[in-house]
This record gives sequence, structure tokens and C-alpha cells, in this order.
Amino acid sequence: MKYLLIFGLYIFMSCTNDRETTQHATPPDAEKTPYEIVQHGEERVDNYFWMRLSDEQKIAETPDEQTQKVLDYLNAENAYRDTVLAPIEDFKQSIFDEMVGRIKKDDSSLPYFENGYWYYTKFEEGSEYPIYCRKKGSLDSEEIVLLDVNEWAKGHDYYQAGGIKISPDNKLMAFAEDTVSRRIYTIRIKNLETGEILPDVLLNTTGGVAWANDNSTLFYTTKNKVTLLSEKIYRHQLGTEEDVMVYHEKDPSYYIGVYKSKSNDYVIISTNSTLSNDYWILPADQPRGEFKNFTPREKELEYSVYHYQDKFYVLTNWDATNYRLMITDENATAKEHWEEVIAHRQDVLLENIEIFENHLVLEERTNGLTKLRINSMQDQSEHYVDFDEPAYVTGISVNPEFKTDLLRFTYSSLTTPVTTYDYNMETRERTMKKRQEVVGGHNPDNYVTERLWATAEDGSKVPISIVFHKSFKKDGKSPLLLYGYGSYGATIDPYFSSTRLSLLDRGFAFAIAHIRGGQMLGRPWYENGKMFNKMNTFTDFVDCGQFLMDQKYTSSENMYAQGGSAGGLLMGAVINIAPEMFDGVAAAVPFVDVINTMSDPTIPLTTNEYDEWGNPEIKEQYDYIKKYSPYENVAERNYPHLLVTTGFFDSQVQYWEPAKWVAKLRDYNTSDNLIILSTNMETGHSGAAGRFERYKDTALTYAFFLHLADKDI
Repeated sequence: MKYLLIFGLYIFMSCTNDRETTQHATPPDAEKTPYEIVQHGEERVDNYFWMRLSDEQKIAETPDEQTQKVLDYLNAENAYRDTVLAPIEDFKQSIFDEMVGRIKKDDSSLPYFENGYWYYTKFEEGSEYPIYCRKKGSLDSEEIVLLDVNEWAKGHDYYQAGGIKISPDNKLMAFAEDTVSRRIYTIRIKNLETGEILPDVLLNTTGGVAWANDNSTLFYTTKNKVTLLSEKIYRHQLGTEEDVMVYHEKDPSYYIGVYKSKSNDYVIISTNSTLSNDYWILPADQPRGEFKNFTPREKELEYSVYHYQDKFYVLTNWDATNYRLMITDENATAKEHWEEVIAHRQDVLLENIEIFENHLVLEERTNGLTKLRINSMQDQSEHYVDFDEPAYVTGISVNPEFKTDLLRFTYSSLTTPVTTYDYNMETRERTMKKRQEVVGGHNPDNYVTERLWATAEDGSKVPISIVFHKSFKKDGKSPLLLYGYGSYGATIDPYFSSTRLSLLDRGFAFAIAHIRGGQMLGRPWYENGKMFNKMNTFTDFVDCGQFLMDQKYTSSENMYAQGGSAGGLLMGAVINIAPEMFDGVAAAVPFVDVINTMSDPTIPLTTNEYDEWGNPEIKEQYDYIKKYSPYENVAERNYPHLLVTTGFFDSQVQYWEPAKWVAKLRDYNTSDNLIILSTNMETGHSGAAGRFERYKDTALTYAFFLHLADKDI
């Protein structure tokens, strides 16, 4: 073996030549308690169903017998992790120090102007959390601290604040806080003139609010306490206790939310499922009026709305797989009144728009690359903003003002740090306002980025974005990390990461497989990677890995894979399909118990995703999910080294999915490779909330890969 890591009664791990490295370690032996599940006349046995706890059990001050049993097991897994990874602890710390050392400690965001004030967020050296600020009229004015999250976070193991919304008269601020990491937010109101926190407290919310124009009414969204689905919209009048429900979504396949239009003329309720959207609108000057449905809900009708003067622009998939742009009068919003502005194009995905007084900006994706198209409202002329790297990502940034010719957008690539520009849409002059600083320096010329195309098993061409140091050798012996996601139509664009330099500078290449299930090549790319096409997601990733080996970028002894959440599902499926393709795999908060989770509508978020994965109560869909669900397909195989991470309070992918998966993998694994479960007992799906704490998991993952690749120096 090219690395000194042998699993058995003894694990020999070497980080430095002079360290004592022999460790005795035996992984926890998870108890098997057969639990019978019968669906469609078929019996399945889940030996680890006992690991599941309810929310009430997780937060109880005194654990019951089952809770204690689960806690003891997870703590035993963490102790095992600490033992087997002890020899690389110092290396992990050095990687962490490298990562946070590249981050400017006293940084601040680029200010943006809205309603008479400049808003920005800053970090102070030695702090973990942001400080939200503003200045009146000019950036030379006195700084006003809106919210110092560092102060609010004191005394909490986990703390996240956000959802800041300022009242139209600039005197009040709503903000949301989560102290458990389950994305259940409490909304509070601050008087910005006196600094007083008002007695109004809104519980069990999604965190967002929309102010009416009377400065005393706000709308917010609450969650179902069992499923955690956004379910009801309430109207709150400051100083009162009885809130009024203005909308109740009774279809559990929909998420809902409430926001205010950029024009500030409307409060808008949005409802979204996998296949359709629905909106309800209310003039912001009439907070006690009734919301009006924009157009009747239709299955597989997706659209979004943007108010401008007396019109609404509508971005929709109506007779347009890759979307087209429509316009309609604000008093006649039903679909039959929509008129086409930008036609559908087979080779261009219309992803987003931004409206200004004199310009319309379109965010498009062509052949996998994002583009910005500027249309003049006056003479109907148009042009594109130019970019010249082979793989990059650009997008519309924060543009709250209508009456301006300046478009603020961001640009990044695998070698170029995130850069924010102000672009004059009339003169076409581009001004760089801020570039992500890499402390210690970063020279993009030291790195090479390429765009490759792998051939999938059905002949489809799958794009790959790759970056490596210019000293990287394509001799089939170099280490490479392949990353993927491939679900929900989410596209993993080729953006810059300063943390990734810890891999690149040690000889790794980093590649993103833009597999089906994402939307890199338009809406059909997503449709061909969901439901009954889901297997394409997994085989695309394997084909990308094979392509990289065939082209001598790496080999199976030197290739690693990483994915999180639905990308963790990808990792689980891939190691069942091609277990010996990768030397090591990291799966973060992995959705690996698909058939059992999707069979239980009481588990948060399940019902909303039937159109993404399928409903196992339907036999045909049950059979298809069973083909790829990682937990169901664990078998006797030579599995690679595995690092599996999760959070005890995760509400999106419950901790028991990876815990059960790891236990079952150990039962069937026929290799001598490590299988490690790491559970953060204080956090949820997104990990730690602190600015630097979150990099500890990244440092652990990178140290794990680098050690396996003999690059822990």
C-alpha cells in the first residue's frame, strides 16, 4: 500500500517521521435489533432502526433509556474517531491554521445603498460572528451598529442570526435567531432610534419577514412543529399579541414564504414545490387587505414574478423548458394575460433577471457557462458582458435601487477569487469594487484551470471543471479530489476557494463533475437526473472518474471523492456501483436512507420532495428508489476509506441516516479500510455557525485525504 494505514486490531498511521504512531483501536459494535418493515408485500429488516430519536428526545434535559443508548453509541463513535485520527491531529490543526490564515480577520462586505443608507457587514479580528452596520447618506458618515452577533451569541453552543429587514421609515429592524441549529427561528424587533428590543417575539418561524408600508405591520412564516415544513403566513401588528393568519398551505408538497417586491409596492407570498410555483400579492400600502392569487396553481407550471411600475415581469417554464420572459399588467395577472418579452431558446437557460429603471438584465446559462445580457428599456438594444476564462461563474449581486445605470455583479473562477464589479450599462465601463483578499498572497498564474467533457454510458457529454497547480503532472500518479452534487437542479459552479489551496499546493487536482440532476446544461439536464432518471446522476459521476483516469489525471489509487447532503447520497450510491474506483471518500450529512426516509411523512421535508425522489407508497417509485438507495444496497464489497460527518440536530438529513449507514457498511466491508463516523453533537445540517469554526470540518476532511495520499507534510 502506498500509505501506512492498516485497519484491524492495530492501525498504523504516520504523520511525521519522528512520531510514535501505533494505535490500538476497535470500532464500536452497533447492536443489531431487527425491525421489520413491510411495503408492497415485501419485507425488509432494518437492524439499526433503534438509532432514531424524536425531536423531544433529543432536546430533553434528562435522557430516557433509548436516548442514552443512542448518545452512548454516537459518543463511542466520536471516541473511535479521535483515537484513529489522533496521529494526524497536529496536521489537521496546521491545515485549519492555513485555511483561516488566508482569511482577512477584520474584513467587511462591500456596502450597498438602499433607502438613504449604506449597508454592510464587518468582522473584527478575534470574532467569530458578523456585525451588521449602516451609515446614513454617505460612507463618510458615522457608523451605526445594527446588530453585533458576537454579543448575542454569548452563552450559546450554537448561534445564528440573520433575516435582517429594516422598516420603510428606517426606524425598526426585524432579525431572526436560531440557537439549536434546526433552522427554527425566533424573530425579534429592535428600535433603531433607542436601541430597545421590543417585547414582540415571533416564534417557530422560517426567519424571514416582510414589512408593510405602514412601518408597524409585518408578515412572517411559521413551521409545522412535526415536519418543520413552512406552513402558515401570519400578519403581526406591533404591540399586539394576537396575530392573524393570512395564508395556510395545506398541500405538504409545497414550501411557502413571504417577501417584499424590489419596488416596495407589494407584499408577495410564494409557494414552491418541485414542479410548480404559486404567488399571492397584496399592495404594501394595504396590509389589512386580502392577498390576491397571481394566477391559478397548475401542476408543472413554474414561474417567478418581478414588479416594475404598473407591470409584472414573469419568468416561466410555460411552453418553455429553459424558461422565457413574459409581462403582464398588475391588475390582470392571470396566465392568459401574459405576453412574451424574451422567447424560449433550446440552448439557453434563462435563470434570473434584474430590473432597473432603464435596463433589464438577464442572467443566462449557455453550454454550462453563465452570462449577463443587458437590454435597454429605451431603444431595445442589447449586449453581453465579456468574460474570457474557460470555466467561471458570474451572477447578479445586490441591486436594491431602481434608478441607476450601475449593475453590481460578481465574478469568480477556480483560479480567480470572488470579485465584485460595478458595471455601467450605458458606457459599458467595468469598475472592480472588491476582490476577495487571500492573506499571504495568491497568484492565479500558479494554477491551471480546464474544462473537460466526459462521455457518459448513454453517450451524453458531461462537463468537468478542473484546477491544479502548474507543477501538477498528468502521469496517472497524481492525487485528485472529485466533487459532485447532482440534485434539485442545483448547479455547482466553478468558483474560487481559498481553503482549496491547501490541496492544490500539495499536489492535488480538484475537479467538479457537473452531472445530471444539476442544471449546468439547462433544464433538461436536471430532468434527466431526477425521479426515474436518477441513476444517471450516479453513473455520470463514475464515468467522470473513469475519464479522468483514462486521461492520466489520476488513478484509482490516487483519486478521492466528496459530496454533502444529496451529494452524500451521490457518494453512497457511487461506492456501491464502483467501490474500488476511489481510495477515499468523504460524505457530509449524507442522505443515504432514501427509501425509509421518503416512506415517513412525519420526517421533516419528506413530503415536499416526492417529485424529486418519488413516493415509496407508489410501487413503481418504490422499486426505482430501492435500486439506488445506498443503505439498501450495501453489500460485501471492498469499500474505500470513508469519512462520514453529521450533526445531531440536523433537521434536513437526520443524524441516524449516516449512523445506520456506517454501522451497516462495517458489517459488509471486505477491505481493511477505515470507516469513520464523526457527529457534531451541537449542530445541524450546516455545521458550526462561527466564521472560523466551520472550517474545522473542512480541515478534518482535507487532512484525511492528504494523509491517505501521503501528502501530510
